[in-house]
Amino acid sequence: MSTTLILLVIAVVFIGSLMRATFGFGEAVIGMPLLALLPLDLHTSISLIGLAGLTVALLAVSTGWRHIDRPALIRLAITTLLGIPAGLVLVLYAPAMVITVALGIFLVAYGAYSLAKPMITKSAQRPLLDSPAWALPFGFAAGTLGSAYNFNGVPVVIYGTMRRWSPDRFRGTLQAHFLISGIMVVLGQALGGLWTKDVFTLFGLSLPFIIAATFLGAYLHRRIPSHKFERYVFILIVLLGAVLLINPT
Repeated sequence: MSTTLILLVIAVVFIGSLMRATFGFGEAVIGMPLLALLPLDLHTSISLIGLAGLTVALLAVSTGWRHIDRPALIRLAITTLLGIPAGLVLVLYAPAMVITVALGIFLVAYGAYSLAKPMITKSAQRPLLDSPAWALPFGFAAGTLGSAYNFNGVPVVIYGTMRRWSPDRFRGTLQAHFLISGIMVVLGQALGGLWTKDVFTLFGLSLPFIIAATFLGAYLHRRIPSHKFERYVFILIVLLGAVLLINPT
């Protein structure tokens, strides 16, 4: 790998980690599309983002445990574990172009949903997903998308929004799920043969920047009006998804 490529990868990991530390999620939906634009093996990108996300979770999960929705977390964690093998089969056997196109479609759909979310939730007077059983398919999707694309948080973000969790419960449950599912996803990726020497080299070089991004993100979280900044992030997600659809190779 060239020095330029290594620096670009570190920059992407830093940006993704900063998004995660600032808003509680987003490192994969930011980092994966950017890494896909670089001459980097897809499996290396997936494993690197997985390790970076788990590191941020380990550093960030120090408060908010008392706000966790424990019954929902247990259901999400169990079905996340069940969904991991499905994601590994997808990433190991699906053609890279198919994965990239699917990633682009998902990003556009997720970004568009996130932009429309305030209008949806404003008109909703009660939780849209009343039954506790709804945690099961969202957890399975988290496991599948987590082991395949490191998007283990996206289904839980959507689930929490539909459940209309309070901000404290949303953040606490989300971070706890990231920690649990992150461990499972990373172990699944290791057992699936996705770890390589390049992964550990890039992770080791990125680690100081991941730590710096975690502390900087905590600082920004306390000072930036996230509801305004999130809108720009979601617009960027849609644009990145469109880029992958236009140029999937």
